[in-house]
Amino acid sequence: MSEAFWLLRDFLDSGGWVLWTILGFTIVLWTLMVERLWYLWRIFPQRAAGLERHWLRRSDRSSVASRYVRQAWLSVARQRLERFMPLIRVLIALCPLLGLLGTVSGMIQVFDVLSVSGTGNPRAMAGGVSRATVPTMAGMVIAISGLFCLARLDAQSRLAMQRLSDRLRHE
Repeated sequence: MSEAFWLLRDFLDSGGWVLWTILGFTIVLWTLMVERLWYLWRIFPQRAAGLERHWLRRSDRSSVASRYVRQAWLSVARQRLERFMPLIRVLIALCPLLGLLGTVSGMIQVFDVLSVSGTGNPRAMAGGVSRATVPTMAGMVIAISGLFCLARLDAQSRLAMQRLSDRLRHE
């Protein structure tokens, strides 16, 4: 276990401060996505069932006032279902940009080595190239995997809202 920790730390150090920042963003991103999945699969169905029970207990489900009540309930349910989704989208968009920032800072390091020692020190240049490529790869991997999860969250959220809307029918 400790060897894996040291390998991970060495990997993160190879990308510099940008890779550590990407790790922080990744932890926040996946925490939010797991929370949204938990809400969608465990909590929202219970709340939807509660709304349906309240709706069916209403004696009047066809008046204009009841339509406004229904619309308000659906709106609150949608807001709760889409909580943190804008932040998730921003974090997904920021990961590749941070990777590009790592590319730029790594290339600056390569150019600094070239200006000091010329092309005669390939070992020093390799460190800069590593700092240039590793964060870019990490940012892209996190963004692509985040997009897949986000697409699933969006699709399942729309489906859950459609089902709730269908269950709260007008009469």
